[in-house]
Amino acid sequence: MSDLNTLATPKIIAIANQKGGVGKTTTAINLSAALAEEGYNVLLVDLDPQGNASTGLGIERGSRVVTAYDLLLEEATLEEAVQPTEVDGVFIIPATTDLSSADIELISNEKRSFLLHDALRQPAIEKYALDYILIDCPPSLNLLTVNAMVAAHSVLVPLQSEFYALEGVSQLMLTIREVRQTANANLRIEGIILTMYDGRNNLAQQVEADARTNLGDLVFDTVIPRNVRISEAPSYALPVIEYDTTSRGSKAYRALAQELMKRQPEIAKAG
Repeated sequence: MSDLNTLATPKIIAIANQKGGVGKTTTAINLSAALAEEGYNVLLVDLDPQGNASTGLGIERGSRVVTAYDLLLEEATLEEAVQPTEVDGVFIIPATTDLSSADIELISNEKRSFLLHDALRQPAIEKYALDYILIDCPPSLNLLTVNAMVAAHSVLVPLQSEFYALEGVSQLMLTIREVRQTANANLRIEGIILTMYDGRNNLAQQVEADARTNLGDLVFDTVIPRNVRISEAPSYALPVIEYDTTSRGSKAYRALAQELMKRQPEIAKAG
């Protein structure tokens, strides 16, 4: 089995939070697009049975013939699963509701936690000249999320600016620690990104203050605002930076990409 750190690129980042509705998929789509705008080649792996990342990048249900499910079950190759998107520089491995049964179907597989790790390290990956692989995890700490963490170099955690938000992060941290101890010793937390942030809201300000006090430099300087353009973009199957390039949401995701790039100075553009 290959060592996770033998590859300088692509950098594999799992985007995870076991709570739904925190902006996880929105971040996966728009961070992918913002990195591509900077000239990087990005593969987005849709590991959520809801398939919202696939929909948000314009992959119709009928076009999802080969999916992440087929890749995990070793019934398809990487080349068969990867599709281009309408966003230059962004590829996707789409998802369907088939993934919802993956936990049950994979439980007897001895390699069950390493299937995505191995799939993303097939020699065919080189043909895409990828710089980043982003994995959109399901909103639960199940076998799919564990696969993402075993495959990844780091975990990016979207944190909605609401009450109880930090309690959920503590549970996620425990899962990351368990994965480090059992399957991926080098896994680290890429950072915490505050989402759906309304600076006029006292609670949002308090959540931000608590997050920065308790988590320090792990929290990105960039915050993603509550922005109607971000909410509208998926209905047009576009990232917000293409739907409304000058919106506050677009500027925020560009800033997040810039901050991520500064944290990853070793990643030179492969494309």
